Amino acid sequence: MKFQVGDKVVIKHSNDDGEVVEIIDDKMVLVNVRGVKFPAYTDQLDFPYFKRFTEKKLFPAEKPPKKYVDQVPPEKPVPGRKKERIAQLAEGVWLTFLPVFDNDEFGDDVVDSLKIYVVNNTSLGYHFSYHLNYFGKSDFDLDNQLPSGQDFYLHDIPFANLNDNPVFECVFSLLTPDKARAEHYETSLKLKAKQVFGRIEEIRKKGEATFSFKLFDSYPFRTIEDTGDSLGLGALSGSGFRIYEASKARQHMEPARSELDLHAEKLTDKPGSLDNFEILTLQLHTFEKYFDLAVAHHLPSMIVIHGVGTGKLRDDIHEILRTKRHVKSFVNRYDPRYGYGATEIFFQY
Repeated sequence: MKFQVGDKVVIKHSNDDGEVVEIIDDKMVLVNVRGVKFPAYTDQLDFPYFKRFTEKKLFPAEKPPKKYVDQVPPEKPVPGRKKERIAQLAEGVWLTFLPVFDNDEFGDDVVDSLKIYVVNNTSLGYHFSYHLNYFGKSDFDLDNQLPSGQDFYLHDIPFANLNDNPVFECVFSLLTPDKARAEHYETSLKLKAKQVFGRIEEIRKKGEATFSFKLFDSYPFRTIEDTGDSLGLGALSGSGFRIYEASKARQHMEPARSELDLHAEKLTDKPGSLDNFEILTLQLHTFEKYFDLAVAHHLPSMIVIHGVGTGKLRDDIHEILRTKRHVKSFVNRYDPRYGYGATEIFFQY
């Protein structure tokens, strides 16, 4: 059954009236019901006149009271039945992606774009500031509110843009301020094209419409630094916790490294059990950890051994270094001691 933008429709399971506001693909449209927009499969919709003429009865039955979408009680889970997009997510705040498919010149289904939603499955409501960056340059910004138990449509991105290393950044604050909780909470999601390809294949096999990444489980409480001694440092010390003076914090940190080798066999006992994406993720996390330690210990310089290979790890490290304010400069070191694949970083404080 084909629908067009502007068609009046009836939601089968709730008998609610709506209107098609956007065509997502051959099997799904975006429906507006009393100001609420949500994606729906076309086989769950009917034209009002079609429904009326296919349900003729000899004696008109008593018309039941009309139910609206927000009045329909939640259904009990049925084994094997596909759940709705929000219901399938666990507690937390998520970034959800809805692939929009199109037919290529060979008649195959290919992903044309991704619709992006932020989903709030917590008991708190938030203000949020959303930013999409490519290679450190801002592409899309949005500020809005996200009540408890609601989702919010952000925007679409072309599927090809995944090759440009998108970074999704969000800053959250509470709609109702709470002195016990942090003033704001920053989080980000970095996506790689290969990672998204895998998730799309996964939802295709499961017959699901979307895939999601969790931004955080619950909004954080204030830290000791935020609240001074309101949490009672004396009481914490008396309970067996170690309390350190800020001026002596460096002596309790893990030692910094002036030379860091990021070859996979140096970072894990089983490098063969990881795929290329997992190895790259481990290498970048290790680099960021020891970069921060180098800054904390005020090292004047640091050598990172990344090898030659395809140059992917080197390029990602250089991209990160361009965003760090403590980096004075960095240079490639084509030195046989490092296998001709290393970068030396010089710091400024």
